[in-house]
Amino acid sequence: MQPQFDVVGIGLNATDTMVLVPRFPAHAGKEPFIGEWPSPGGQVASAMVACAQLGLRTKYIGTVGDDWRGQMQMESLSGSGINLDHVQTRVGVANQSAYIVIDQSTGERTVFWRRPDELALRPEEIEPEMITCARLLHIDGHDTPAVEKAAKIARANGIPVTVDVDTIYHGFDRVLASVDYLVTSSEFPVRWTNRTDPFDALEAIQKEFGMKVAAMTLGAQGCLARMDGRFYYSPAFVVNCLDTTGAGDLFHGAFCYAVLQGMPMPETLQFSNAMAALNCTEYGARGKIGTLTEVEALVARGERRTNREFAQRS
Repeated sequence: MQPQFDVVGIGLNATDTMVLVPRFPAHAGKEPFIGEWPSPGGQVASAMVACAQLGLRTKYIGTVGDDWRGQMQMESLSGSGINLDHVQTRVGVANQSAYIVIDQSTGERTVFWRRPDELALRPEEIEPEMITCARLLHIDGHDTPAVEKAAKIARANGIPVTVDVDTIYHGFDRVLASVDYLVTSSEFPVRWTNRTDPFDALEAIQKEFGMKVAAMTLGAQGCLARMDGRFYYSPAFVVNCLDTTGAGDLFHGAFCYAVLQGMPMPETLQFSNAMAALNCTEYGARGKIGTLTEVEALVARGERRTNREFAQRS
């Protein structure tokens, strides 16, 4: 039977308060801010919005508070055409929030976040039919027991699993055992393996768990992946960067799309880099979610910034 959805995502959402400053102050310094505004975000939630924008049938599973932040998040996800049937609303709990300070001079951001413990998604809230209704599962690592259960259900049913992780969580090795596509921050493989060389770290983590692809995003340097015993490096696109918030989340959404489309790894990385780069041209975690046409146009004609060392070694 044809799955009802192309992708289901289980993980974090957040409602951000963006604060734009001319430059980030030195420690204990002061700086006037230019503006502030609320904006929906969160790792998996934003990735699912990107998937929906690219035309995938998309479902999101997670928790929200019942305050105005949670309402804003739900309105954003619903407005993107995402199925929310299994989002749990926690009564009397504030939604996950973040204050994101954007340095106007560079576009880089600094994040201060809070997630009440009551928002934790519990394993017993994950049922097999929530996972088997989709062609692909995308997760993060925050509620580790719940995503472990989801990943095991996916693995048992032949559904590929992609994961976005930048922090080492207790018990996360049990999640990685069911992951097919690991795409992490640049720091995660190094911390996990205690190997300072990113190539060595990716190779070690892939050999430890046997996932099909082990990859890391590199910010302005692009991304690096290992598949079938070889490395693939893809340079970042050069854009007028206003804000890097959410770039990694949209990279993952585009990566999910590319996997489902069966793109070869070089094209997958280029496509994902382009989606991330476009989001940097506006403010907010979902500031500029490119259409398929816009992403393909940037891939075809965009200027790229190559890290020579990564290029030479891949």
